Amino acid sequence: MITVLLADDQRLVRAGFRSILEDEEGIEVVGEAADGEEAVAAARALRPDVVLMDIRMPGTDGLEAARRITADPRLETVRVVILTTFDLDEYVYRALREGVTGFLVKDTEPEELAHAIRVAARGDALISPSVTRRLIAEFAGRVAPPPPDPRLNALTDREREVLRLVAGGLTNDRIAATLVVSPATAKTHVSRVMTKLGVRDRSQLVVLAYETGLVSPGWLGG
Repeated sequence: MITVLLADDQRLVRAGFRSILEDEEGIEVVGEAADGEEAVAAARALRPDVVLMDIRMPGTDGLEAARRITADPRLETVRVVILTTFDLDEYVYRALREGVTGFLVKDTEPEELAHAIRVAARGDALISPSVTRRLIAEFAGRVAPPPPDPRLNALTDREREVLRLVAGGLTNDRIAATLVVSPATAKTHVSRVMTKLGVRDRSQLVVLAYETGLVSPGWLGG
């Protein structure tokens, strides 16, 4: 059973998401929060698999709440999915840098919402859709290049290749097909890269790959 915490300052929005998710087999809404402070407290109390978080809320906003959750080692298994609108794209990029698993627009279709929750719960970031790759590529390209990151020196040539493929939005299955290895081997490679780079999930891998210059925006054709 995938447990979900809903965080949105609008009661009707929370009710709508609850109604959608409660009709889905294998998904259970275990709590609600009306602002960022409540979201952080509820995440610590309930330890849900996924927090569906609105980015704009009174007081502590969704971005700050997501930062606190992803920075809390006690909540390392909790995945945060940000709800946004396209006029908040820069917030989306900042959220991905903080370690959220991905984002959804508020007019997402019901079946897409359930799919996104399942994707996030199993640890696959919401990076695959081309729109998400374009977002990350666009805003990563605006960031001033940092000094060379010594963490990349710990990666083998194969692990660098895996990181590039993750940055391109490829799932483990597609990485396996590209490298002609088993999905289990691909998953092991991705896990080792995350461990060596000290990142929480695939979203942070993608951002790091762009920011360190390992890949360039649009290198897979957007």
